[in-house]
Amino acid sequence: MTSIHRLTQLALLTALSLALYGLESQLPLPFLAPGAKLGLANIITCVALILLPRQRDALFVLIARILLASCFGGGPVVLLYSLAGGLLSFAAMSLLCGQKKGRFSLPAISAAGGFFHHLGQLLCASALATSPGLLSYLSVLGPLGLATGLATGLAARAILQRLPLRLIEHQAQ
Repeated sequence: MTSIHRLTQLALLTALSLALYGLESQLPLPFLAPGAKLGLANIITCVALILLPRQRDALFVLIARILLASCFGGGPVVLLYSLAGGLLSFAAMSLLCGQKKGRFSLPAISAAGGFFHHLGQLLCASALATSPGLLSYLSVLGPLGLATGLATGLAARAILQRLPLRLIEHQAQ
């Protein structure tokens, strides 16, 4: 793959994840726990993990989205929470993706990512507030992360199934 082709893919995936992040920020979600989100941008992270030949390219998409989203609104504290959740989530998903092919489904990998995203954010909040009691909120956010992660994993799988086979085969080389 040429560097122009790779750069174009990374830019496109980053833009798509930012668009989903922006869309989600406009959705009223009164049925979710305070601070919880659907994680729509994670759909693109999952697609990138499968589609891109190197995990570090998918990591670039994640970090670029987090940095750009924090520039649009949120500030440094939101950046810390997003990085803590995003990086721990990515580490878990990368580890599961690296297992024997087909051992874990994409929805299962994404569900793990949702759980670890909340764990990372709660660890960050606990450290910033010097209050380990905040980790008890994982009993609420953990199952929610599993459920939303499962949903975003199903969406990512549906997207990948609809991509032209030649595009996916080209990426596997």
